[in-house]
Amino acid sequence: METMRIVVTGTVGAGKSTFVKTFSQTEVIETEKRATDDTSLLKKKTTVAFDFGTRALGRDMELQVYGTPGQSRFDFMWDLLIRRAHAYILLVAANRSSAFNDAREIISFMNQRVQIPMIIAMTCTDLPGALGQEHVLFGLGFMNDRNRPPIITVNPHDKTSVLEAVMVLMAHQIFHGSGTKVPNQSTTSATQPPNPQTPKSTYQWPKRQFSAGA
Repeated sequence: METMRIVVTGTVGAGKSTFVKTFSQTEVIETEKRATDDTSLLKKKTTVAFDFGTRALGRDMELQVYGTPGQSRFDFMWDLLIRRAHAYILLVAANRSSAFNDAREIISFMNQRVQIPMIIAMTCTDLPGALGQEHVLFGLGFMNDRNRPPIITVNPHDKTSVLEAVMVLMAHQIFHGSGTKVPNQSTTSATQPPNPQTPKSTYQWPKRQFSAGA
């Protein structure tokens, strides 16, 4: 069976754990603890390692989804998770522009370690103060159309919305599949740059059904 590993990342309170729970067909592995710092102002519990869930696509394909912690003090988990990923989704709460700088730091962190397809998924778009796509992209440092990733809206509580987000990511990964790289685990250390190799997954999603654009 082929396996595709997807990382769901983003800042605190963007909906990562909920996204994984909504997506997964299997019981989700969670590592939530009571929030004791400023995070407690947003929610009572926070992820300190990762969330993990799976979903089968037919008989031959399994999607594994890993949700990262949102706090930068757990960035060692960002490092461990992203190095084995085929693609990732960055969740951004559209109503909290104060967190955009933190989201930019996450993008920079990931890009320094791997060059893999990614999309941006806006959450909280129905809340007061929510910004539109152009404002969010600008806030994340994408000033023009060049090299902009696809950007979509997602409701982490809604199964259809979550599955559509994953399908967009898969289409984007396939569209850029020939250039997708993941590091060689046997030669990569925390102090060495990634040694890229082509992902083992050869799964081909029907391209005609999806667009790699926003």
